[in-house]
Amino acid sequence: MIALVLLTLQALFRANLAGWSVGIAYIGYDTALLIFTARHSWRLMRPVAAVAAPASRPTLGVIVAAHNEAGVLGVTIDQLVSASAPPELILIADDGSSDATPEVMAERFGLEPPPLGTISPPSPVLPSLRWLRVPHGGKARALNAAIVEADTEIVLTVDADTLLDPGALAAMRAAFAAEPELVAATGVLAPICGPSRAGRLFQWFQSYEYVRNFLGRYAWMQAHSLLLVSGAFAAFRRTALVDVGGFDPVCLVEDYELIHRLHRHAADRGLDWRVRVVGAARARTDAPASVIGFLKQRRRWFGGFLQTHYWNRDMIGNRHFGMLGTAHMPVKTLDTLQPVAGVAAFIILLTLLALGRFVIALPILIIMIVKIVFDLSFLIWSLRLYARWTGQVQGLSVRGALLAAALEPFSFQLLRHAGALWGWHAFLTGKETWGRQKRTALEAAAE
Repeated sequence: MIALVLLTLQALFRANLAGWSVGIAYIGYDTALLIFTARHSWRLMRPVAAVAAPASRPTLGVIVAAHNEAGVLGVTIDQLVSASAPPELILIADDGSSDATPEVMAERFGLEPPPLGTISPPSPVLPSLRWLRVPHGGKARALNAAIVEADTEIVLTVDADTLLDPGALAAMRAAFAAEPELVAATGVLAPICGPSRAGRLFQWFQSYEYVRNFLGRYAWMQAHSLLLVSGAFAAFRRTALVDVGGFDPVCLVEDYELIHRLHRHAADRGLDWRVRVVGAARARTDAPASVIGFLKQRRRWFGGFLQTHYWNRDMIGNRHFGMLGTAHMPVKTLDTLQPVAGVAAFIILLTLLALGRFVIALPILIIMIVKIVFDLSFLIWSLRLYARWTGQVQGLSVRGALLAAALEPFSFQLLRHAGALWGWHAFLTGKETWGRQKRTALEAAAE
């Protein structure tokens, strides 16, 4: 924080490029992260070695966390049933829904509402489907109640607004079967935002953002310190999940916090537990399609990130936790103030332009253009890696990447930073809940 303030104050005392020190530091840090990702994801260019099929496959149950998701529940369940390796259990963790969920479950699957706190018998239409109703207490509490009822070796959490590709469950099963030390894995998500003009725009920007983010996760996985899984599509070895106490209902981002506890538990007990991102396990998730919806999502994500990082601050620089402690946690510490630095740099640039100080503003713009060219080069290269890794190319193109890289620093990136600043407010005040978002894409599909 002190360094950020000193860098920002240079704008008041220096009438040259050094006055934009906060922007230079911001760009330098972001570039360093991209170089790290490129270095550790390079191995995706190597030929994929054939892996022998495991002698047996673990049993897998899917827990669908749902609160007032009647509009999309049917679609989500249908996708799970139609998977190439359907789960032995589909458990709807109903977090006190007050919408038409009972009607959907009765009409589509022949299930009557069980009393609160209890689980239904198997569906007469779909024997693998069961319905757990619990009083409204948040996603984490609903998931924990469902974990107790699940009797499978692997439990996979899926949000009601997430649609898995047909081979996603089989890929997850294979990953856990091939690696007994694997305790948590995330699939690769792509955003869908609905057919509106705003929805298409948000989906376009977020599609390229997701590519970079998941390649970043792959890079940190190679450094044995992956922290971020997507609760919308994540699988866990049930015994490990029970050992660490399940999900934390107090945290704003229960999936992110859980991975910290898994790493901590493994380090304290000398266990070789591993966390992976599985490129062959793909899914699509309903993403915000409006400015307010997007800002609210990023407020919760960033506020939860700050909350979790603060709780685990003893891991920062701690060799006891390996690369996680000595590399990733320090990087995440810098990430806490990255959006603040980005907004400060942009405000200083606008002020220079408004005051007519073009002698200083021009070299800043040149630096930004060079950074945009670098980002574009990385993005084009990352599209190739991403396609080799996941097989996903739909909605991604070099032309789209070119336009996104040129526009993002002055639009979508600022919107992300605004959501993060709102997340600081959520963290400092504690005013945040797991609320309902408008499912613009999936509800349209369901209709």
